[in-house]
Amino acid sequence: MSSTVLFDAPGPRGRVRNLLIGVIGVVVLVGLAAALVVALRSELLDPQAWIRYLQPITWTAYVLPGLLATLQAAVISIVTASILGLLLGIGRLSSVRPVRWACTVLVEFFRAVPVLMMMIFFYYVFLYGQVLSGYLLPLVSVILGLTFYNGAVIAELIRSGVRGLPKGQREAGAALGLSNTQTMFSILLPQAITAMLPSLLSQLVVVLKDTALGYIVTYSDLLRSLQTLASTSGILVALVVAAIIYIAINYSLTSLAGLIERRIRLRRGITPVAAGAVPIPVAAGSAATEEVDAADS
Repeated sequence: MSSTVLFDAPGPRGRVRNLLIGVIGVVVLVGLAAALVVALRSELLDPQAWIRYLQPITWTAYVLPGLLATLQAAVISIVTASILGLLLGIGRLSSVRPVRWACTVLVEFFRAVPVLMMMIFFYYVFLYGQVLSGYLLPLVSVILGLTFYNGAVIAELIRSGVRGLPKGQREAGAALGLSNTQTMFSILLPQAITAMLPSLLSQLVVVLKDTALGYIVTYSDLLRSLQTLASTSGILVALVVAAIIYIAINYSLTSLAGLIERRIRLRRGITPVAAGAVPIPVAAGSAATEEVDAADS
């Protein structure tokens, strides 16, 4: 059994050096943060700017409507991007060349185009074409931009998940008399989605953060609502409040992804092995197995 060692464990001097580097890094970061607060103390430390966020009308008129708009765009985009990503991912794995080539072109195109550019493109297409107006115009523009970009990313995740499965899985489907389509949907795709589930959930964080780009196309998300409020309470305080809310939501999603990943590992029976422990496979019916069974009995 071979193992790959990226680096040796640090010795006493190495541990002391790493500790000093960590302490110095923390001190530098704290110093920079303190210098920033001192430089901006006239606004960040102004009690009147923070008291505004303790008033109920601030949350009911600005923060909560903006947060709901952000979550609305994020949830719809997640659903549509998942559907599009699944279709494009299956298309990239198709045995029909035209379908595979078309899906490959779409995936590579939407991955290369920035999300903000797609939002602006759809916004002006709908605006000049007089297709949408009012609240739906920026909402649909944001959703389409997030859907096409993240759908392309999800398609790549699904494709890499299927490609990463052992070849014996496809051969087992053929041995059972299943067609390529039946093998894909019954054997390969469920395993690939399960294996890539943590990465797929992590992509949700990206979708949520990218909704803030809708500010450019006048979408009334959390960032835009707080900027409107900042006209009377200070822009820096509004940005700090927005950052705290985004961090709380993203941390919750990241924790959820980590929890699901641990549950998946436990279901698969993947347990951590202590350092230096080398598992030795023992064939069934061997002398070693008989000795172990006799000891257990």
